[in-house]
Amino acid sequence: MRMDRKGVPWKSRRRLAALFGAALVVAAFDTKADDRHAGYYYPPPENVETYQVRVRTLPGMSTKKRVAFVIAMSQQLLERPYPPPVAIFAKGENKEKLIIVSSSSGRLDTIYRVRAYLASLTSNARLTPIFRELGMEETLTFFDLLKMIGFERITVSDGESFTHQVRFE
Repeated sequence: MRMDRKGVPWKSRRRLAALFGAALVVAAFDTKADDRHAGYYYPPPENVETYQVRVRTLPGMSTKKRVAFVIAMSQQLLERPYPPPVAIFAKGENKEKLIIVSSSSGRLDTIYRVRAYLASLTSNARLTPIFRELGMEETLTFFDLLKMIGFERITVSDGESFTHQVRFE
């Protein structure tokens, strides 16, 4: 039986390498199958986290309402006296996936910049009438607002090499 320098049979090493390679292929396939927008609108997410929402989707939320929300957010960006820093759009069969992609290099290219951007969106969300009516403007986040509208996840990318995704449970 042929051995390597460490005394491990070559046959065992090849089997281990084959299993490792197969695991990588399966993992890559699962990611692509689960996120068909990766590789088209943004690079595959390096980071996928789960956020435990504190609210339920509001009754009557629909694809049309999610699209209206995205249009309103985009309109606010277009009304500013400078080019929009991001493109915001909804995808998925029921427009349940919110996607935010930077319009220029050097933005949203690290986890820290993405988290800071999302925190600023939380500040804006806390000014909404619905948060005030619930009396939870100090507790709920932008993610909770998205879940209330019926989004299942948000993907934020620099549009070049960095993507962060948050799924809501």
